[in-house]
Amino acid sequence: MVVIRLARGGAKKRPFYSIVVADRRSSPTGKFIERIGFFNPIAGISRNKNEEALRVDLERVDYWTSRGAQLSDRVRTLVKSARASSE
Repeated sequence: MVVIRLARGGAKKRPFYSIVVADRRSSPTGKFIERIGFFNPIAGISRNKNEEALRVDLERVDYWTSRGAQLSDRVRTLVKSARASSE
């Protein structure tokens, strides 16, 4: 099954997550099919307030969900907030 989930990157104590489309059986930090966005939880807290906290390609999310991909719980809330901010 294909899932849309977060893949952690960044340094220690500085998390940065990529929103990726991956096979459920692959490692969370391993191979993925496509990168469709990112989430930076430190963006609002850091000194540089101009950092972008969330970017999601909603067209690709719609494409993959129409093909049967499942969204993880956290990605579902991020996509929901991205749709609300894009309107």
